[in-house]
Amino acid sequence: MDQKISIYETIELCLLAGKIMLQSGAETYRVEDTMVRIATAFGLAESHSYVTPTALIFSTSGEQPAKLIRIEERTTDLHKIAEVNAISRRIASGELSARDAKELLLKAESASFNYTLPVQILAAAVTSACFLIMFGGTWPDFLPALLAGGSGFAAVVYLHRIVQVKFFSEFSAALVVGLLDLLFVWLGFGREFDKIAIGSVMPLVPGLLITNAIRDLMAGHLVSGISKGADACLTAFAIGAGIAVAILFFH
Repeated sequence: MDQKISIYETIELCLLAGKIMLQSGAETYRVEDTMVRIATAFGLAESHSYVTPTALIFSTSGEQPAKLIRIEERTTDLHKIAEVNAISRRIASGELSARDAKELLLKAESASFNYTLPVQILAAAVTSACFLIMFGGTWPDFLPALLAGGSGFAAVVYLHRIVQVKFFSEFSAALVVGLLDLLFVWLGFGREFDKIAIGSVMPLVPGLLITNAIRDLMAGHLVSGISKGADACLTAFAIGAGIAVAILFFH
């Protein structure tokens, strides 16, 4: 294998690792650091990476042109981030060749570490009910919050599969949650609408996105931090607007 092919494969390996991490919800500085460490381990001491929430750019100081990968889908999968981190550490310690590392990364990319959808819905429902109690709600509202929270999470997953517009799916899910909460209170099944609504929408709140935005800003990644913060604010607005529209329906 000549040097040109070796450099090309190294660049492809770095981009693959960065793509998996960014799609799985990793912080910008973690993605850039992992790509640079992999490149250094395979002999590319002079390499540069630039990461935004929607794109990866990687280049070397040689004659190879900069390469870009566009990121269209992002989710939260901490298991995949941990897998790529473990692989990058093994690369840095010299335990893995480029070919073996690529096989492991492709395996991690295609693997599904997520729980099944019914389990996720059940977890969201229980989480909503527990948040209700944590925010000062009463036990008679535990079941309404559980049902509304599970229904809202199921709605956002289902609608996102139909319409690839994140704002619309989140707004519609919050609307479903608000209407169910108001219906439960109107029927006498629930007591405090505000507590039930707050607990029910918690699975929709972009907590990890907000955390990553703050961490990126503190690390000096202003473009990524601001864009992630804007995304989080848009999600928060969609949730609030959905609840507000639901309240308007009943008044």
